[in-house]
Amino acid sequence: MMDHPGTVSLAPVTATARAALANLMQLYAHDWSELLPLELDAEGRFKAPPLDAYFREPDHHPFFIENEGKLAGFALVVARSRLTDTPGVHDMAEFFVARGHRRRGVGLAAAAALFGRFEGPWEVRQRDENQGATAFWRRAIGRFTAGGYEETRWANERWTGIVQRFSAGGGGKEVGEAPGV
Repeated sequence: MMDHPGTVSLAPVTATARAALANLMQLYAHDWSELLPLELDAEGRFKAPPLDAYFREPDHHPFFIENEGKLAGFALVVARSRLTDTPGVHDMAEFFVARGHRRRGVGLAAAAALFGRFEGPWEVRQRDENQGATAFWRRAIGRFTAGGYEETRWANERWTGIVQRFSAGGGGKEVGEAPGV
């Protein structure tokens, strides 16, 4: 049975906290190394997705996920579709909850907070290798939209994998309103 999270919140990542985000990216890459052939470099670090755009582009939004005021993960949101390059479509570029905070509702609450923060169309993508992520996003989006989302399989040069599409605002649930979060 899932524990209930404490107070889950989002905090925008500032330029001065960029190093903490880079550190969390190493944990994220470590998790991915179970599914993809990621190797450590000579300094014992993984090659992680670049972060520069999140500190200079107005449509890139980095957030820390906090649980009871403690760092619990991060979310990177881009206000442009990765699938079609359409501006104004929110893309969950990366989402990570540290292992000690998983299966306690922290990820569900953080996802709902992100959806509530950015109204309008959303696309959430999962790679085929990450079946756990697909199960999580189906649950999180299903709760937020009361089942009002579309799921498709995308396969082209931009993306291959599962995609959930929905609209946030005017019917989505905020943090704390979704049962069992």
